[in-house]
Amino acid sequence: MDKKNALRAGALAAGTTLMMLLMSSPALALTRDDGDDPGNGLSVIQTLGLYVLTPLVLFAVIAGLVMVLDKSKVRVTKPKAKA
Repeated sequence: MDKKNALRAGALAAGTTLMMLLMSSPALALTRDDGDDPGNGLSVIQTLGLYVLTPLVLFAVIAGLVMVLDKSKVRVTKPKAKA
C-alpha cells in the first residue's frame, strides 16, 4: 500500500512540475514593456557578494549581538540519563 501512495505522490509532483513549466513562458521575458529601462547587469563577484556574502555577514552580526548582549546567567544543562 505504501508503494502505491508513493507512486501516486510522485506522479502528482511530476505532473504539477510539468504543468508549471509548460504554463510559464520564458519567451515573454524577452519582450520589453513600456517604460522598461533595465540597468547594467551584475558581475559574478557582485552577484555572490550581494546574494551570498551579505546575508552571511548579516547573520554573523545578528548572532554575535545576541550572544554578546545575552544577559541570562543561568545555563540549562540536560539531565543525565540513568543507565
